[in-house]
Amino acid sequence: MLPLSLLAATKISNLLTSSNALQEQISSLASSAQSDIPVINSTHVVLSSASPDLADMNAQLGYPRVCLYCNAIQNKQSEKFRSFSGTIAAVAEVWASANLVTQVDQWIHFYVEALTELLRAQRGDWGDGFFFSGKYDVQFQPPKSGGLGFVQSAKVTCTFNVSIT
Repeated sequence: MLPLSLLAATKISNLLTSSNALQEQISSLASSAQSDIPVINSTHVVLSSASPDLADMNAQLGYPRVCLYCNAIQNKQSEKFRSFSGTIAAVAEVWASANLVTQVDQWIHFYVEALTELLRAQRGDWGDGFFFSGKYDVQFQPPKSGGLGFVQSAKVTCTFNVSIT
């Protein structure tokens, strides 16, 4: 079995990339808003905690992208006689880039809405002892210079309750 920290990020990756779910959700939102929003392809959903400056040097990581990683593990031992019973916080860091600051400032909201809609639809048991209550936190960062001209990011942090023997 994968380490718990990688397993959490992998589970979110599977949710977003299975049947191109994130790509389809973005397309659906853009269509309903009559907006032209670039989609996030499954190949741009990656397990990485690399900073944007470092990731920009990697030719494989284009824009827009979602970087998934675990940022906290807490074994609370709330269930005695379990090797792990606690929480794992996983982050989906969404990055957008464009020539115009107004574009990234709009696009990031569509990406976050698509991602959180998928999360909200998957409350419950995710297998392997992972349970998602549906709670998440979003933190938007202001646009700045970089990428294709301007970049903007948002961190979506969700917490899994985990219980394994």
